[in-house]
Amino acid sequence: MKVTMKIDAENCKGCGLCVSVCPPGIMEINRSMTNQKGYHPAHNVDLGKCIACGSCAITCPDAAITIEKE
Repeated sequence: MKVTMKIDAENCKGCGLCVSVCPPGIMEINRSMTNQKGYHPAHNVDLGKCIACGSCAITCPDAAITIEKE
């Protein structure tokens, strides 16, 4: 199964909810990047370990994450 994850860094406010609910623990807050609103957005550190559960996308209050499975 191929997984595609898209994170809209400009809409992410770096709240960390996606990080806290990710079962494989592959979501992190990117401290080296700041979006236009001044937030550090989330990012995926190892997409190959993503199980495509969708927990991050469901939990995101800003709908900044989408998951697609093929």
